Amino acid sequence: MILSRYERIIAKRYLLPGKGEGERFIFLVSMISLAAVALGVAALIIVMSVMNGFRAELFEKTAGLNGHAILQGYDGRLEGWQGIADNARKVPGVTSALPLIEQPLMASSNGRVEGVLVRGMRVSDMRANPVLNGGVKSGSLANLTPGCNCVAIGTRLATQLGTYPGGEISLISPEGRSTPVGTVPRIVSYTVAATFEVGVYDYDNAFVIMPMEDAQTLLMLGDAVGMVEVKVDEPDKIQDQMGPLTQLVQGRGAAVDWRSMNAAIFEALEVERVAMFVVLSLIILVAVFNILSSLIMLVRAKTRDIAILRTMGASRKGMMKVFVTVGTTIGTLGILGGLLLGAIFLFFRQPIVDAIQWLTGQNLWDPSVRFLSELPSKTDPVEVTVIVVTAFVLSFLSTLYPAWKAASTDPVQVLRYE
Repeated sequence: MILSRYERIIAKRYLLPGKGEGERFIFLVSMISLAAVALGVAALIIVMSVMNGFRAELFEKTAGLNGHAILQGYDGRLEGWQGIADNARKVPGVTSALPLIEQPLMASSNGRVEGVLVRGMRVSDMRANPVLNGGVKSGSLANLTPGCNCVAIGTRLATQLGTYPGGEISLISPEGRSTPVGTVPRIVSYTVAATFEVGVYDYDNAFVIMPMEDAQTLLMLGDAVGMVEVKVDEPDKIQDQMGPLTQLVQGRGAAVDWRSMNAAIFEALEVERVAMFVVLSLIILVAVFNILSSLIMLVRAKTRDIAILRTMGASRKGMMKVFVTVGTTIGTLGILGGLLLGAIFLFFRQPIVDAIQWLTGQNLWDPSVRFLSELPSKTDPVEVTVIVVTAFVLSFLSTLYPAWKAASTDPVQVLRYE
């Protein structure tokens, strides 16, 4: 929308506060409208970024440890896994197929007992896993070798058991020796070689990692494993690989993809994400109504000025452009302010959360409830564009009625008694 010189001057004049009390009040309402738009845009960007970050972080951590699909044997035993893994790698789109052993057991140390999830992995796979390697907090995964009688445990589990690298941990397996009085559980002691933190509470609080050969010995699996972990190049299209993968274990086990393994969490996140977008969009809508009300007051306050301008040759179209420009300028400045505010909050999000926790004395981000240890964030440029365009369109639409009222002002009626 191109403005002439006089239209720009008038629009600028109406944007700035006048000398009268009424004009100052209108300016105040306009600034409140601008702040409301900024807060609405910032709130949408912050919430959507945090929700996207939560989903991405959770997916990265879970997929990094559990893969995008698992081929699990019945009764926790998968015989002939080598052939299954080789055939799985031949399926189009599959990038890796790795053997795993996973079994819930009990662990004890220093007189404390905790439920744990023992995971057996090949040493080469363990050291190539970026989630594990990037999360080592103490000790070293290089110490984990077959027959070393050592394990790596999550940091929170280490805290619960009071043991750290160099300490001892005993794993209690119900698969033990048969005696005349029943089966005696096996209790095997291991040295803690390293502690790790992947950022997901359930993993850090329960995982015990050991070489696959040691896990096979502990659980008396022989050469069998519990499952084959499969990763693909396009996780969102995992259904394309599920058919061939299911056939590989037909009659011996089942194939489950990441959607089924974490269905409740990811579906809840998606529903909450949509709900939050709709609810927070109402903030922008309220701000737009503020712009509408401030423009209506401005038109009423400037009725005499509009009539004089009309008698001096100003067109109806020119008057509409002036008030549309005023309203959209307020909305645009609010959008820019919201973008800046949102960027600042997301950049300093964790210090802000820590500061609020310190001031209130409340734990706002309990990892046991929220799964992740820190507030995540991932800003989607497409979503930010949608938010900006939505706010701008609503701001523009809010200017049309006041602009039309200004353009339809009849100078004869207004100036009749002047």
